[in-house]
Amino acid sequence: MKQIKKGSEPKKFTEWKGLANDNWQPSYNNLRNPEKSIVKTALMEEQGYICCYCEQEVIATDSHIEHFLPQECYPEKALDFSNMLCSCQNQIKKGEPRHCGNLKGDDKLLISPLDEDCEKYFKYTYDGYIEPVNEKARTTIKKLGLDITKLNALRRDAIEPFIDGLLTEEELMEFVSAFLKKVDGKYPPFYTTINFLFE
Repeated sequence: MKQIKKGSEPKKFTEWKGLANDNWQPSYNNLRNPEKSIVKTALMEEQGYICCYCEQEVIATDSHIEHFLPQECYPEKALDFSNMLCSCQNQIKKGEPRHCGNLKGDDKLLISPLDEDCEKYFKYTYDGYIEPVNEKARTTIKKLGLDITKLNALRRDAIEPFIDGLLTEEELMEFVSAFLKKVDGKYPPFYTTINFLFE
């Protein structure tokens, strides 16, 4: 889980909320395009196009706006941009396990990607597994499904190029340094896994 630094909400979103009057009140249920896609794009940009929880790449067609504090429990936060993130899995494909925002549901998490020290709660192994450093992290991993087979395999695939025995230590450090750079506004998938193991 990589820390997300929230920016200002998009101007068009602010303007849309400002249209509130006696006959109409903005709500998340009536948030439509173009405002909704503008919000989602802003979320993906501030996260560097990786999922707020598992860190796999997110694209507009297979991701959704996630409320860290669930709307059902915190209706006053439903249109609060500071409570919005972008999570993977817009539609659950047949046979695919739910994870991240789709598994979390209405649960309140113990660790937030908005916390400055969220990255310190998780460790990673060279074979792609995520491990908690305490009970809060263990609960968060379970609620988000961060240890499912699919994500372990994707992390393992991301790690594999770095454990090539032909690289010298200096070449490996250069490789890691280049990998961890944000390019065209995008972070590489599983950023914190690589950072933890090799940086």
